[in-house]
Amino acid sequence: MLSQNRPHDLSSSAHDRVYRRLRTRIMHGEIAPGQALTLRGIGKEFEVSMTPAREAVRRLVAEGALFLSNSGRVSTPELTSERMEELAALRALLEVELSSRALPRAHMALIDRLQTINGNVTQAVENRDAVAYIRTNLEFHRTLYLRAQAPAMLAMAETVWLQLGPTMRALYGRLRKSDPPHFHRLIIAALKAGDEPGLRLAVRSDVTQGLRMLAR
Repeated sequence: MLSQNRPHDLSSSAHDRVYRRLRTRIMHGEIAPGQALTLRGIGKEFEVSMTPAREAVRRLVAEGALFLSNSGRVSTPELTSERMEELAALRALLEVELSSRALPRAHMALIDRLQTINGNVTQAVENRDAVAYIRTNLEFHRTLYLRAQAPAMLAMAETVWLQLGPTMRALYGRLRKSDPPHFHRLIIAALKAGDEPGLRLAVRSDVTQGLRMLAR
């Protein structure tokens, strides 16, 4: 006989679904910095009760993706210049190391995949689609870093991306980017050449340049 789902299991499944979808939206910059969210609104959007909405919000607050004020107001974070500098430094530390670890496993199939993704990044730039730009840009980096086989380090990097998502959207809106990402081409060239110093420099430049420009 098949076992039926218990209420607790259903609630847990609903909370995980809301958490993952809301987490993705925040990471990709679909929600503006400082935008307020309500449990009622989240529940209505995802068609769940208050309990899974509350659990999802609690997890996202713990990850720094959402900010909970003393009054109980939930919003996406508005990052100070100092906080952006800190997160840019974290990206440089984590992602340079991930790329270095990925290099020995960077076969041609991976390089071809990165070139394809970079074409999608370029298309998003040409369309001035900030959300598509962030999504494809992160896909480019994640695809490379998965080859590092360092899941704990990648999870830490993704937490940084999550905290930066809304701010990244504001960044690209302010900079009015119109050129394809120069450093992505340098990353691909370094991977082809097996050039670890060049790869580390290209990744560091790529993940910090825009953020530091916004933090000024």
